[in-house]
Amino acid sequence: MKFQFLGKLQELIDKAQTGNTGDVDFIMSHLTCDSDFAMTRYVDFALSLVDNPSGSERIKYYLFHGTLIQRNYACLYLNRLGEWEPVKEAFEKGLIDEIQAYSR
Repeated sequence: MKFQFLGKLQELIDKAQTGNTGDVDFIMSHLTCDSDFAMTRYVDFALSLVDNPSGSERIKYYLFHGTLIQRNYACLYLNRLGEWEPVKEAFEKGLIDEIQAYSR
């Protein structure tokens, strides 16, 4: 059964389900220092739906080149998939802290 949501959440879900590089950029653009709690939850949920290989690679890109909040959400995505190597590398480079590196 497929649920339909309203507004921004559905827009992010639609982008995530396509999940190409531009879609991930669009999703990540919603993570700023001004993002409210609801938006961060929407983005986290949307990222969990990305399974396109180019989208996954783009999320890895954000782990190393994004803002702090973007790196944190990229880390969560990769940790949930069990992709420890890029997370370990980002941690060793000081891009994420120990708490973030081990978060799920």
